[in-house]
Amino acid sequence: MDRYNSKQQRKKKRRRRIFYFIIVPLLIITFSVAGYGALLYKKAETVFNDSFNNIEGREKSDLRDKQVDPNIDNVSILFIGVDESDTRNYGSSTRSDALMLATLNEKNKSVKLVSIPRDSYVYLPEVGYNTKINHAHAFGGPKASIEAVESLFNIPVDYYVKMNFHAFIDVVDALDGINVEVPYEMYEQDSTDTKDAIHLMPGMQTLDGEEALALARTRKMDNDIERGKRQQEILKGVMKKAISANALTKYDDIIQAIGDNMETNMTFDEMKALSSYGLKKKLDMNTLSLEGEDSYIDGVYYWQLGDTSVANTAIELQEHLEVETNTADSSEDSTAETNNGEDAYETEESDAASY
Repeated sequence: MDRYNSKQQRKKKRRRRIFYFIIVPLLIITFSVAGYGALLYKKAETVFNDSFNNIEGREKSDLRDKQVDPNIDNVSILFIGVDESDTRNYGSSTRSDALMLATLNEKNKSVKLVSIPRDSYVYLPEVGYNTKINHAHAFGGPKASIEAVESLFNIPVDYYVKMNFHAFIDVVDALDGINVEVPYEMYEQDSTDTKDAIHLMPGMQTLDGEEALALARTRKMDNDIERGKRQQEILKGVMKKAISANALTKYDDIIQAIGDNMETNMTFDEMKALSSYGLKKKLDMNTLSLEGEDSYIDGVYYWQLGDTSVANTAIELQEHLEVETNTADSSEDSTAETNNGEDAYETEESDAASY
């Protein structure tokens, strides 16, 4: 038993980050499987309750008049993948490696999903100036990330789900792989940071956990926008496989993998409310991307978001949530200054270029 536990611990240490894009369908599917067993249900309740971590002093978004109830209200969820590993142990200064915002419309049972490039140049309310959005988590954890996204789109962010990627490989492997289109031949490091350990050829194929992770995080041959699109395709691949009949026996492993590596301000009862989306015969999920261009400010690389793209995306999300918003630009981008000194974080960017 000790040998088994030791092996499991070594296995977990090799897996460092999880991209939250697998969690949307899995949370929905987990609570909507016909004949869901009582024992499995109880395990899910225990695991997800252990993952609960409310943000102190934030019972609701400042953009809400009252706290939402996902059983009857449209809600939004920010998925945060954190950039931490044995080689990048930044403690409380951990940056987010990926951000994805989901809005859920209760009446239509539809989901809109937007990937936010990690290098996006935005206003951070936590510090009062513009910099990369992935630095928000380093400055103030999930709360600062939420506020940055609210400022960007001028919509309330009701919930967050933060994960490392310990679970990602386990989830994909538990599903016996997922079918995804690989756009080009690629070499990428694996979860142990071994250079060029993963070699994929172009075309539709079944990827295991390590391969899916490599495809999700690479950006050597394109950029963050294309990476966001790939992550969305991987989400669809996970979702399609997870709702198949073969996946039902894997839910025990999936729940454990997620719960061990997740932090959220959603209660178990609030998660269960997502079952109404999963019970729909075909989930209406629309993926969105933010257009922009490469930019350098004082020698530091940023992804400069297009004003029109941000405005159009904000309107689409606002309408989907059915919220009233201020007409003023909440990002304060035109007046806020860039803090050059804080970009000491950029010294870490060179060895993270492929993520």
